[in-house]
Amino acid sequence: MPTQKLKWLLLIALALIWGSSFILIKKGLVALNPFQLGSLRIIFCALFLLLVGFRNLATIPLHQWKYIALTALFGTFVPAYLFAIAQTQISSSVSSILNSLTPLNTLIIGAVIFRLDFKRTQIIGVIIGFLGTTLLILNGAAHHPNQNYWYTILVLIASVCYATNVNLIKRYLSDLKPLAITTGNFAVMVVPAFLILSFTDFFSVVTHEKVQHALIFVAVLGIIGTGVANVLFYKLIQISSPVFATSVTYLIPIVAFFWGLLDHEMLTPVQFIGALIVLIGVYLSSRK
Repeated sequence: MPTQKLKWLLLIALALIWGSSFILIKKGLVALNPFQLGSLRIIFCALFLLLVGFRNLATIPLHQWKYIALTALFGTFVPAYLFAIAQTQISSSVSSILNSLTPLNTLIIGAVIFRLDFKRTQIIGVIIGFLGTTLLILNGAAHHPNQNYWYTILVLIASVCYATNVNLIKRYLSDLKPLAITTGNFAVMVVPAFLILSFTDFFSVVTHEKVQHALIFVAVLGIIGTGVANVLFYKLIQISSPVFATSVTYLIPIVAFFWGLLDHEMLTPVQFIGALIVLIGVYLSSRK
């Protein structure tokens, strides 16, 4: 398949998978706490990837394992817990919209740390994106008193983590197979995730019916929404640019919003405007 077509096919597939992840997190949190959900998400994904990609670990040179560990930390480990904690207080729709700031953060980190050049249009996009984010958060805090919008900070931190991860992969791991990178990531994370899970009360409540029902959502989230999606995403990074790869976050809120509607979530009219401003800012910041 031509590279150009493959890029767009991967982009659409990722939008559908990751756009559905936010509602899966919400359903998992019905019976699990954020640390249980984050840990189980990583463990389910690790078991799946080690089954299908264990042999690929041998293809990772010893000197690149430090970058595997760093991309594991920024690309999955920290965000898995941050999103779970955030969605105990804010809706899945708002969480997905704020996640769309990832390309913008990718650009900023690429310029500041990796010495990539800014263009005027991109600087304007950064400013517009932050204005839209501010409007989205402030209006939500005023009209949704049952939601604690301070928790949006956790989503913003997670988007910075994702942006850091993308730049690291493009810079240091582009020569590795996507399955090798992803399997290596989760081989690094599985033990810390299990340790965190063991310090919760999960093993004393695992037989409860609600917990077992929640585990189904988390298993799908871990295997499809994290494992399969990361393999596709790392492939997309390798055949495109970091900013194009993270532009999948333009489409994620659309998918997440429709899931939110089905689950009786609703944004205010001003939040819709704020979301649109965010997406315009992200689009401008991604233009070459």
